[in-house]
Amino acid sequence: MAVQLGFYVNQSRCAGCNACFMACKDKNDLDDERAFRRVWESRSGAFQESGNGLTHTVKAAWLSLSCNHCDDPKCVTSCPTGAMKKNKEDGVVWADVKICRGVQFCIKECPYGAPQLNKKTFRISKCDMCADLREKGEEPACVAACPYGNIEIGPIDELRKKYGNIAVVEGLPDPSITKPNLVITPHK
Repeated sequence: MAVQLGFYVNQSRCAGCNACFMACKDKNDLDDERAFRRVWESRSGAFQESGNGLTHTVKAAWLSLSCNHCDDPKCVTSCPTGAMKKNKEDGVVWADVKICRGVQFCIKECPYGAPQLNKKTFRISKCDMCADLREKGEEPACVAACPYGNIEIGPIDELRKKYGNIAVVEGLPDPSITKPNLVITPHK
């Protein structure tokens, strides 16, 4: 493989605006049941009575997440038709809709929920890092849409040098399962 592409997501600055989610849905013409990129919300805390009135430990955080184009993609290894593929040039995992028969093993095996079933065509599709846009020298729709610049795409080795090696936050699966090509700056 020439280079492995990955995503960097700065969760610490994400405001949960969903611009990345909507840009991806619009660009890929996805129906309401499918989303290649999702914004996950986590909330915790409570208001508590104290000597000075109410205090709180309330916090909320968002994480923009799509396919992580894993080193060990369970969607690829579980696909009986060979429709799920990992590109040798850039490591992007993609679905060949011409071969797909809608078996859905990829959906069951992906711990990130990346493969999505199109119920009209009964074929699987998923994030391909906007291969068509990248081919024209443009950024993926989610990257271009983020008003805070919280999503980056690039060679994963470079992203890890720049931002570190964190690939898991609360609620995500253990990265040892698939070895995701993802770097996160977590919310504090």
